[in-house]
Amino acid sequence: MAERSDIVHWVARHILPLEGEVRGWLRSRILPADIDDVVQEAYCRIAGLKQVAHIADSRAYFFQVVRNILLEQVRRAHIVRIDVVAEMDALNISDDRPSPEQEVSAHRELKRLQHLIDELPERCRQVFVLRKIEGVPQKEIARRLNITEHTVEAHVGRGLQMILKSWSQTAQQDISPRQGHERKRKRD
Repeated sequence: MAERSDIVHWVARHILPLEGEVRGWLRSRILPADIDDVVQEAYCRIAGLKQVAHIADSRAYFFQVVRNILLEQVRRAHIVRIDVVAEMDALNISDDRPSPEQEVSAHRELKRLQHLIDELPERCRQVFVLRKIEGVPQKEIARRLNITEHTVEAHVGRGLQMILKSWSQTAQQDISPRQGHERKRKRD
């Protein structure tokens, strides 16, 4: 957890300079919200974070927080004008979070990678996991396993080659049936 003063300094450096841009965006829209309240609520939410290291793009993050506040206000409103909803949907602020489809795809690829690592020969897998997954220094691996650093390098290189070869073969297999199906459809 970051120190509170570190977060306050981060907000001052990365968020405060964007306030004018956010206020301008809010003024250019017909919104049922008080701009000062929205900006203040955004500051409170950001300042209340336990850490800010995960925020890669402070501008996108600030706009996303503001957008979320506005969406909450629209949801709570009894009557919402259709142009307000359209304005909310039209806001294209990049979101660092992956889409559900991207999460599923990444999870599938991670499982595939784990399977390929599991299929490496025992010693090769052990060295590969220590070096590439756990980040143990090469010298430390050599000491732990009572092998030379050159052997560590060789196992890591061999493991990486085997994984990449298997990965590209399965990728080719995934593509080939689709290509055959598309060729057949073109002939029909």
